[in-house]
Amino acid sequence: MRAFLVPLAAALMALAIALPGSADEPQASSPFSPAEREALHAEIRGYLLAHPEVLQEMIALLEQKQQAATAENDRNLVAMNADAIFDDGFSWVGGNPEGAFTLVEFLDYQCGFCRRAQPEVVELLASDGDIRLIVKEMPILGPGSELAARAAVATMIAEGEEKYAALHAKLMTVEGGITDASLDAALTEVGLDPAAIRAAMQDPEVERRLGETRALAEKLAIAGTPTFVFDDRMVRGYLPLAQMRALVAEVREDG
Repeated sequence: MRAFLVPLAAALMALAIALPGSADEPQASSPFSPAEREALHAEIRGYLLAHPEVLQEMIALLEQKQQAATAENDRNLVAMNADAIFDDGFSWVGGNPEGAFTLVEFLDYQCGFCRRAQPEVVELLASDGDIRLIVKEMPILGPGSELAARAAVATMIAEGEEKYAALHAKLMTVEGGITDASLDAALTEVGLDPAAIRAAMQDPEVERRLGETRALAEKLAIAGTPTFVFDDRMVRGYLPLAQMRALVAEVREDG
């Protein structure tokens, strides 16, 4: 019975919307008289008042359709920007670089949910040896975020992938906002010379790389961090480890 109620209510609401709200409004092509329209409005209202659960089902169905449409749009965005997402030539690649499955993370070093996700991403990679991780710095939370991102990119350019990986991991554990002092402490702790990295941060290549990532984020309509790309599917926001594993399994099965 409930499966019948939802489409019936949808049809009634559509019909109600198509009709004028007042019997006094002119209706050049309406097959209903003013009295009939008024009676029909009353009948639809009475039906929906008697069955409010139908409206909840309709709202849930609409949300499902909107989510499906958003997911499909995101897949199209990923497909159209695949080269910049998966092979930009400069983003750090971790996990298994030869892995058949690719996970991309857009992150901000001051983002609380990025920090929360970090150990879960690490565990996902450790427990699944076939995932290639690509990290893209997306500093959006102020000067501290910009400072950390520039230091990370400069380290990648000047000191290589291993030092970048160490600094990346350290920056994700810094408590509170990132300052000049906390950045220098992080650099020192992973064996980097703060003065040398600050000099490397002035390299125009640092800004070029960050600029390319910002432009890519705009194309993908990414406005917040973390944002993940699981192979061909985009997830906007934090995802717990169990859901990450489930999504990886789902994408693999669909592929």
